[in-house]
Amino acid sequence: MPSQFFGLNIAYTGLLASNAALNTTNNNIANVQTEGYSRQQVSQQAANAIRVFQTYGCAGAGVETLTIERVRNEFYDSRYWVNNTKVGEYGQKQYYMEQLESYFDDNGQNAGFKTVFDQLMVSGLQAWKDNPDDLSTKEQFIGYAGALAEYFNGAVGNLQKLQKDVNQEIKAKIDEINSLADEIATLNKQINTIELNGNMKANELRDRRTLLLDQLSQIVDVETKETSVRDVNNLNQDTGATRFIVKIAGGQTLVDGNDHFELECIARTANEKVNQTDIDGLYDVRWKNGSSFNLHNAAMGGSLKGLVEMRDGNNSEYFTGQIKEIGMTTDENNVNHDTVTIEVGRHYLTNLNKCNLSETGGVISLGNREYYYDSWSYNVSYDANGEAVYSYTFTLSASKQDGGLNDQRLTNDRVGKEATIGNNISYQGVPYYMMQINEWVRTFSQKFNDILRSGYSGDKPGIDLFTADMTTEDKQYAFEDYANETEEAYLARVDEMLKAEGIDPADTAKVQEVCQRALSDYRYDKESKAAYDNRVAKLKKASDKYGLNMTDPEIEKAAQLTVTVGKNVTGKDNYYLMTGKNVNVSSTLVNDPDRLANKRKETDGVEQNDLLQDLGNLATDKGKMSFRGCSAAEFLQCVLGDVALNTKRAETFYKSYQDIAYSIETQRISISGVDEDEEAVNLVRYQNGYNLASKMIQTLTEIYDRLILQTGV
Repeated sequence: MPSQFFGLNIAYTGLLASNAALNTTNNNIANVQTEGYSRQQVSQQAANAIRVFQTYGCAGAGVETLTIERVRNEFYDSRYWVNNTKVGEYGQKQYYMEQLESYFDDNGQNAGFKTVFDQLMVSGLQAWKDNPDDLSTKEQFIGYAGALAEYFNGAVGNLQKLQKDVNQEIKAKIDEINSLADEIATLNKQINTIELNGNMKANELRDRRTLLLDQLSQIVDVETKETSVRDVNNLNQDTGATRFIVKIAGGQTLVDGNDHFELECIARTANEKVNQTDIDGLYDVRWKNGSSFNLHNAAMGGSLKGLVEMRDGNNSEYFTGQIKEIGMTTDENNVNHDTVTIEVGRHYLTNLNKCNLSETGGVISLGNREYYYDSWSYNVSYDANGEAVYSYTFTLSASKQDGGLNDQRLTNDRVGKEATIGNNISYQGVPYYMMQINEWVRTFSQKFNDILRSGYSGDKPGIDLFTADMTTEDKQYAFEDYANETEEAYLARVDEMLKAEGIDPADTAKVQEVCQRALSDYRYDKESKAAYDNRVAKLKKASDKYGLNMTDPEIEKAAQLTVTVGKNVTGKDNYYLMTGKNVNVSSTLVNDPDRLANKRKETDGVEQNDLLQDLGNLATDKGKMSFRGCSAAEFLQCVLGDVALNTKRAETFYKSYQDIAYSIETQRISISGVDEDEEAVNLVRYQNGYNLASKMIQTLTEIYDRLILQTGV
């Protein structure tokens, strides 16, 4: 049978259990306002009964207090983290899209596009029509054209500043991820130290870790996994320790137990630019151990995704094509460079006005191998059916042993594989809006200049109004146009080039190079099969005149339209070099406004203004100039429509995901949060339990007093 003092031990266990419950309730009440704190409760069970060998079998042995555990539902945590990544993503997009929207705003107070465009093409043009040969009126019109160029200079400047701000915030987020990872790994170690033997739970540390994961989930998507650590000598033995793993950005490991992996930001060099419009020093992200980090992972979420899409978003208009041919060229220093020809078919690559390739070199992926390139050329050829075939030929940097940047040479096994530059990012970020500006500026300037070149001012031929400033010299580009040149004029120009360069006509190799270079002066925006046939005919004439003995296939290949852009490229200027950042009015016209053409025919009187009617039609006639299916004057509606749609979408989704976050957080709090009323009830309940256990001890004390002192036992 049990000891006479067995009942006292039972009461004592009840006293301990009630005391633990009271202290836990006290702790809950003290942390009612603590962020991230989870309500704790005492886990207890009936103690193992004692067999007493009586007819009633076993006697209860009181209560065992097992542990103090936090009340937490991990399902709601994971739901909260998934939703929180969306809150972070769309919060960033809303913030920056609202800024971007303000840059294109034209409310009458700010001189937006519509204001400056109407000054040029409505009021300025009308004043010029009234006085077509008046010098002051021409000066005023040139001033309005300068205001339009300044508007685009400022708009691109604002977009580049925005891109710079986003880029800096990406670095700040990477630093924050590293800081959170370090703290989570430290907490993992502390938690295991406390829980190693399985006797205690590090509730407060686990709460702190969950709070850090809440913060991390807003920056980047989070996936966690916690597994028990078993004794290697006895796999059935649970050590109490756990292995806690945190993965981010679509499954890339950030924290593994006590270890964490750091990320770092590496600024791109001029040789690594992706887009022509990108600012210098955009950050790529990689692991500090040298492993790659996929910053453009489609599975990535959070504010980091929102920032990356704002900084790099190209509306899926990235360079992509199929490798058709691999070759080699030698530069003036007798260094070999691999070349690769890539056939393209996407509309924004076949139209050079829409293209956004870097003009200072970059990195191209050829069959999933990356190479540095120095320059590229845009080529148009024609198949047997007379259909245009568009391709780009990239001249790669030399190998490192020859003083270049590439680790390996290009091999023929790349033929037929995919070539890409940049990433396919469907969001309309800063690069997209810069491309829209560049396309409009190039197209409008070409059409406007073509009209002026076709006319006269007095007895002088018209010249370009819009040009672009060089970035390396205090000069402006000269965009020449020989699309309507006769064969005789072409041959005369070749003669002039040979004489100017001191080339002996008997040196057929150099003469042939000059003849081909003269053909490259043709404008890509005026390319057609008829223009190509015209170049073939001119090159045949040149071959006969200078005794080049070129075969028909050689002539046909040499007559293909080629526009070359990149480092160390010499040749004629082309409109691809014009961007919203460097567009300007011609300094020649600023210094001599009288050269501004106003009539179609040289023989017409000075008051003739028929050319100005063509300029006026350029603004509203989609047949004269079309931008995304709209007229030139509707540029703002097109771009602002994109901006407004993206801003509204970000605002709507941000609010929606915030509401969902509030709902999930309410559900989490209903389980894990401290309810003051509930704790007050628990306080009374546990106090009563403590009092009853104390009363039991008092009762047993009286029994033992009677038993020991008054019965003489």
